[in-house]
Amino acid sequence: MLDNSAASVTIRRVDYTPPAFAIDKVELEFDLAPLTTTVTNRMQLRRAPGASARDLVLHGEDLELVRAEIDGKPWTGVQVSTDGLTVSNVPEQPFELTLVTTNRPSANTSLSGLYVSNHNFFTQCEAEGFRRITYFLDRPDVMTTYTVTLRASRADYPVLLSNGNLVETGELPDGRHFARWHDPFPKPSYLFALVAGKLVAREQRIRIRSGEEKLLQVWVEPHDLPKTEYAMQSLVHSIEWDEERFGLPLDLERFMIVAVGDFNMGAMENKGLNIFNTKYVLADAETATDIDFSGIEAVVGHEYFHNWTGNRVTCRDWFQLSLKEGLTVFRDQEFSADMAAAGGSPEAAAAARAARRIDDVRGLRQNQFAEDAGPMAHPVRPDSYVEINNFYTMTVYEKGAEVVRMYQTLFGRDGFRKGMDLYFARHDGQAVTCDDFRAAMADANQRDLTQFERWYSQAGTPHVSATAQYDAAARTFDITLTQGYGPASADAKATQKGPLLIPFAIGLVGSDGKDLPLRLAQDGQVLAEPQTTRVLELTETEQTFRFVDVAEEPLPSLLRNFSAPVIVSYDYTDAQLTFLFAHDSDPFNRWEAGQRLATRALLSLADAAARGDALSLDPEIVAAFGRVLRDSTLAPAFRELALTLPSESYLAEQIEEADPAAVHAARLFFRRALANGLRDDLMAAYEQNRVEGLYEPSAVDAGRRGLKNVALSYLADLDDPDDAAELARAQYDSADNMTERSAALVTLLQIGPSAARAPLDDFYLRFEKEALALDKWFGMQATRRGAPGERVLDDVGALMAHPAFSLKNPNRARALIFQFCMGNAAQFHATDGSGYAFWAEQVLALDAINPQVASRLARSLERWRKFTPALREKMRAALERVAAGVQSKDVREVVEKALAP
Repeated sequence: MLDNSAASVTIRRVDYTPPAFAIDKVELEFDLAPLTTTVTNRMQLRRAPGASARDLVLHGEDLELVRAEIDGKPWTGVQVSTDGLTVSNVPEQPFELTLVTTNRPSANTSLSGLYVSNHNFFTQCEAEGFRRITYFLDRPDVMTTYTVTLRASRADYPVLLSNGNLVETGELPDGRHFARWHDPFPKPSYLFALVAGKLVAREQRIRIRSGEEKLLQVWVEPHDLPKTEYAMQSLVHSIEWDEERFGLPLDLERFMIVAVGDFNMGAMENKGLNIFNTKYVLADAETATDIDFSGIEAVVGHEYFHNWTGNRVTCRDWFQLSLKEGLTVFRDQEFSADMAAAGGSPEAAAAARAARRIDDVRGLRQNQFAEDAGPMAHPVRPDSYVEINNFYTMTVYEKGAEVVRMYQTLFGRDGFRKGMDLYFARHDGQAVTCDDFRAAMADANQRDLTQFERWYSQAGTPHVSATAQYDAAARTFDITLTQGYGPASADAKATQKGPLLIPFAIGLVGSDGKDLPLRLAQDGQVLAEPQTTRVLELTETEQTFRFVDVAEEPLPSLLRNFSAPVIVSYDYTDAQLTFLFAHDSDPFNRWEAGQRLATRALLSLADAAARGDALSLDPEIVAAFGRVLRDSTLAPAFRELALTLPSESYLAEQIEEADPAAVHAARLFFRRALANGLRDDLMAAYEQNRVEGLYEPSAVDAGRRGLKNVALSYLADLDDPDDAAELARAQYDSADNMTERSAALVTLLQIGPSAARAPLDDFYLRFEKEALALDKWFGMQATRRGAPGERVLDDVGALMAHPAFSLKNPNRARALIFQFCMGNAAQFHATDGSGYAFWAEQVLALDAINPQVASRLARSLERWRKFTPALREKMRAALERVAAGVQSKDVREVVEKALAP
């Protein structure tokens, strides 16, 4: 059993001190064996300038020390503790420290450090896993070069991989062999990696712009090799894109990706040896959906882009995590948008980019905005933590990406590129801070960005309220913007020190639905814009901006393209939202108008449902959605997004005291009103968007499939869903790809268990040897909404006893348990509290196996104070049960913050 019960200690950013010792180089030797692996670690150490420490304190967990030597001689001044090793009275001059330790990979269920999965060896060292491999200065500001020698049985582990370049291979006695790797680039320990096992590779050689040839490899288990082509092409595209867009070349002679089925994260950017969850590598038409293909492209890009933004320039400390993650998420979003737009007409390219942007923001607002309002709220650059693994959050990643995007909004693509160039010129090979990145952007563009620092240090989601005044006689239009913060935890409020610099994009829409020309009066001048969108810089708590020569009273289109991660309030009428939903030239704001219209109606319906009143929906709202559905000038991908209603969890966040049953009833009523009111249009959209020919995961085809399948989903909510059931059964039976097959099965589950029973059984028999497809099978059943009075939790409990389910596999746990707790709000929040009792049981079970996974599940109840009193008390009881039984600091931090007054 894992023991991670060390006392909780709060780590604070203000307490940062540089390391007392530097490591000039390290040589590691691994004698790999599942039960006991021996690691010989030779480090060349010296005191850092100005440091006077006599003792060397190294990090270490779950290790056994065999011996210690300094400069080749045994050293007895060594003291082992539960979290490290102290070497006393080390020499004043540079010295070599040799440590021989053992660890137990096959017993490592945490999947942090060195572990075994399906008889192969893998590592995961970010954030603090390297200390489970050997004693070390396991902190990101200690960068050194690594030479790594791996020794193992050739029969059992024919492939031996580590970071960098392969230097030497050879045979050893007793059927063993070795491989030696050298990484010439200094890196922190969290970027170390090794892989050993029975694997095969898809290989491809490319030439970069310098003319150098590079070897690319994607390593998988033999039966998975046919599913690696898309990942390889995504890697090739990533390399080409990064060199073209940012001038950043691949710097090693080879680049490797390895896929593993047991992995806590999506992937890891270890220098030259990226280790991936199989979910983000393996794909073919039969087993992967359009969303899976899109995810693979994005994650492959993300991890490759880390080669520069994270590896060549890394974090000084873990408080700077968004320095690499927010920046790299922004880069992968830009890459994915460019890939979606590639090869199409200008109109199709613009539509593809818009769909990507909408999808990114939808996830941010649903998840990160809730995080900002909850007990785990923290700035993009946190001030403190107990367990750093808990801060791999939407705030650090997604809000961090929006902060980076604002630099590009302020300075344009060219200005942003100048800032990136200066950043690398200054800091290549260094461990730096978010402030260093901001300084590079400021200096390259000759701007004072002192105020912009608040985006890194203030927690919570900013709110901007807007009011407008039109003077017909003067032909002026004044827009007044007021910024502040909405609901937040006390800790989050304490970080809020003053107004932010908010780039606020605006357009003015005329009565004909077209954009009006913009002439902004500023500093005694009139600034004419050749375009019809202007980025205003909101820097004060309240500012008024005046547009002149405005021929008619316009309708403002606010925060175009979501130019800043804020919540905007403006007193639009339903008619105005309907008008923008039909006409706004900014695709994001056109989608946003529909979402605002739907949200307003859904919240009203939820309020009525909570009171027990009859529900009704304005026919004009149904008509507005119908017009968008029928508008063939709009890309299918946009229409799919426009027809997708806000989620139940997002709606609950908009209510002061959420009643999940009422929200569910409201959303179901709204869907049925659209289905019954637009039946013929939905049927036409289904038929018109069939994709013929061989499956391709292109943005255009995926958009058509998406619209077709969202139409099918609505048809299943008709008062009489027989036609939808027939369509879904036919689609399931004829499907030649997972997108169509899984959508049909989800629709049948939506209609009812009896409709889905036969295809569910068929799906399992088809894919019982395909782990990722089986994850879908578990997940579809966990998120089934169920009929009134039906307990989906009973099905989830039965599925946990299925032979194919394993709590130790993070993907399988996420597919079933997480999907139920986080993706099936109405069922999870059952009034009898059974969902919460189930949650507590699973959090405690996972905590004993894998604290990182357990802590992510624990966050399902962090917003418990948002709900009705009866539900609150049951949630509190579940949280207290976990608090009483928790072993790890990972979970303890989450539940203690959730329960704190």
